[in-house]
Amino acid sequence: MNKHLISLAEFENEFEAEIASGRLRSAGIEAIVSKDDAGGMLPSLQDTEGVSLYIRPKDAKRARAVLTAKSKVKK
Repeated sequence: MNKHLISLAEFENEFEAEIASGRLRSAGIEAIVSKDDAGGMLPSLQDTEGVSLYIRPKDAKRARAVLTAKSKVKK
C-alpha cells in the first residue's frame, strides 16, 4: 500500500467498506478499499483478513467525523 496513506478502518466485508468509501467520496475525501481475496477467487479470505479503508493522513479527522455522523435520509 502507498506509504502516504493510513488505514482508517477495517470492515468484515467489501460491501461495508464500499459504503463507507462512498460516504467519504461524497464528502470530498479520497478513499481506497483494499482487500486480499485472491483476485475474487476466494472471497472467504475477507472473513479472516478483513477489508481495509485507506485515506490520506490529512483527511483523518474529517473522515472519522463523516463516518460517525448519523445519516440524514428522509423516510
